[in-house]
Amino acid sequence: MESSSNMSLTNDNKLPLPSPPPFNLRNHISAEPQQRPIWQVIMVVAAGIQFGWALQLSLLTPYVQLLGIPHTFSAYIWLCGPMSGVIVQPLVGYYSDRCTSKYGRRRPFIAGGAVLVAIAVFLIGYAVDIGVSTGDKIGKTSKPRSIVVYVVGFWILNVANNMLQGPCRAFLADLAGSDSSRIRTGNSLFAFFMGVGNVLGYSAGSMTGLYKIFPFTRTNVCDVYCANLKTCFFLAIVLLLSITILALTLVKEDIYQPETVVVGEEQKDTKTPFFSEMFGAIKSLPRPMWILLLVTCLNWIAWFPFFIYDTDWMGSDVYRAKTKDSGLYSGGVRAGVLGLLVNSVVVGFVSLGIEHIGRVCGGVKRLWGGANLLLAVCLGMTVLITKMANDSRHYTMVNGVEVLKPPSSGVKGGAFAVFALLGIPLSVTFSVPCALTSMFSNDSDVGQGLSLGLLNLAIVIPQMFVSLVSGPWDKAFGHGNLPAFVAGAVAAAISGILALTLLPSPPLDVVLTRVSGAGMH
Repeated sequence: MESSSNMSLTNDNKLPLPSPPPFNLRNHISAEPQQRPIWQVIMVVAAGIQFGWALQLSLLTPYVQLLGIPHTFSAYIWLCGPMSGVIVQPLVGYYSDRCTSKYGRRRPFIAGGAVLVAIAVFLIGYAVDIGVSTGDKIGKTSKPRSIVVYVVGFWILNVANNMLQGPCRAFLADLAGSDSSRIRTGNSLFAFFMGVGNVLGYSAGSMTGLYKIFPFTRTNVCDVYCANLKTCFFLAIVLLLSITILALTLVKEDIYQPETVVVGEEQKDTKTPFFSEMFGAIKSLPRPMWILLLVTCLNWIAWFPFFIYDTDWMGSDVYRAKTKDSGLYSGGVRAGVLGLLVNSVVVGFVSLGIEHIGRVCGGVKRLWGGANLLLAVCLGMTVLITKMANDSRHYTMVNGVEVLKPPSSGVKGGAFAVFALLGIPLSVTFSVPCALTSMFSNDSDVGQGLSLGLLNLAIVIPQMFVSLVSGPWDKAFGHGNLPAFVAGAVAAAISGILALTLLPSPPLDVVLTRVSGAGMH
């Protein structure tokens, strides 16, 4: 960023001194980073693997309801994710750029984030055990002490994820240097490993006997579902810490040396305040960037309800389970996790062919607009599938008691089709907005780093909004998932229309080149 003042510094003899040079982090490194071998890039990318995040998305909303948190309030717990994205992620990114540790700029934050993740998932997995040992009653629907432990662990986990993922991406850029080919390769690898992490996480979450690997996880207060969750998190801890230790041990960093300006006989470090940069960037945004941020906001208002309630929708609405502690509900959750696994596979394949799809669609604005309209259709289909599940429910007699059977294969097939189709717009959401942001920022005075930071705000602020309103919204319309899905479908439709009508039409080759190097959020 350029200096906000045109005034020159003066010394005691009133002789003008040159103003500080424009802020450029590359000027602060002792030397231009040497070309790193690709294995080092792979190690850093793997350190940010998405295994634990996939478990969080797929299993934790049902788990909080098993702890006794009402469906209406479960969305409030997810506030910590977007809130940490607004506060923690920009601050960690800003200060990791300027960290003067002898261990490097990024590695201390990556190490701290990995340790916090391990602590957080331990608290989440043992929330019930800790709660009962401190006074919760076995067999009671509500477990207040368990809920407190869980919420603390969940907030730590979201802070840790932001503390880990951002510096990993920045470290990746550091290793790539100015080699645009290496940057695209690194980002492609980042997207690949995130997909691998999702597949591993969703696969682990769908297994019913995984707890047998660590039999001690099942206790008199922790049933099979709870024990499976513990086991998944133990595997996540081992995987994350192993890869992180290897990456931080084998991949070295250049040391950051702050630039100094001589004023008289004193030396002062040049610093650029973070918030002044952010506010200045907002003021100078071009009109296309404002439209992009608006479309992104609406897009994530559509996505976030499904991210929160997808597996709960399968257990409560598709499998029609009346109680959260029933085997039928757990079966629905596992089916939902398998749906997410299918979704991740589709995302991976579509991402590989997104350049060709963009050319077939005739432009990136048509690609993004069409993807948002498809998202609206898929969210609307959840209403139809839920109605089919309700109309086709059937019962069987078990020990003289009438028991609801799982849904028919047709209903389950329709639900899996929704998960699979959603992989198409999700792959577009993970790539096109970043590419457009990068291109629009080149045509303005706003740097790409700050522009991507503003794009992140357009993603996390809608998540905060959804977390706040989806609970009361569902309560007003019958304590279900469908009201939030329908609201999301409307937001997605508006987002698609705005993308098709208001977004400018950038050169396709330029955008698709940037898309090939864009990673996931």
